[in-house]
Amino acid sequence: MSEVIKSEVAQQGLQALMRVWFDFERQLGRIPLLQRLQRGQFSLDDYQTLLLHWRQQVIEGSRWISRCASSFDRNYSDVRSAIIGHARDEHRDYEMLEQDFVAAGGKLAAIHAAARADNIGSEALHGFIMYRASQPNPVDLVGAMWIIEGLGQKMASSWAGQIEQATGCDSNCTRFMRYHGSQDEHHMQELYQLLDRVCSTPEQLAAIVRTAKVVARLYCLQLEEVEHGQ
Repeated sequence: MSEVIKSEVAQQGLQALMRVWFDFERQLGRIPLLQRLQRGQFSLDDYQTLLLHWRQQVIEGSRWISRCASSFDRNYSDVRSAIIGHARDEHRDYEMLEQDFVAAGGKLAAIHAAARADNIGSEALHGFIMYRASQPNPVDLVGAMWIIEGLGQKMASSWAGQIEQATGCDSNCTRFMRYHGSQDEHHMQELYQLLDRVCSTPEQLAAIVRTAKVVARLYCLQLEEVEHGQ
């Protein structure tokens, strides 16, 4: 990590993003759904409902990443190329999530019928990120990627194991989480490089950290609404 991030401002940004992450972890720990998961009281119905609410955010993810890439001008052509590659890697991940939903006993028609508006957290998260992605040179979306990719790297494999243990599902039901648990380490390394590239002024640092904070809060709202939106 230290070899990748050479800029002093980017190193300050990394430290600030790590503080945002620690606060995000505390917020996650207060969500009843995840508290039940930690206690081993997570049901198969909980898991199906989580996937049903999660799918739309996963679909929108590749859209906002693509929009973000298109908003960078020629001075950031290298950044645009890196982000396009990331969008290409993940643009069909929702299909893996759908397969997990069916393997866990859900009906494909049910998850296809679910709308983003069924979860106000997903609606707010999508609206904020797409707005930011549409701005010229949206370097602050590195903060959004920090939260979302961090979940994959730090939480996904652990959550998959806890879900399997609590529900009796096997790994055929948690392929989406396990895939991201293995792949997002590589994505985080790419993110360190992006941070070093785009975080070069105090203003950029402040914008990146602010967006990370907003996305963290809206992501928690999305998880809270998994139950409230039923």
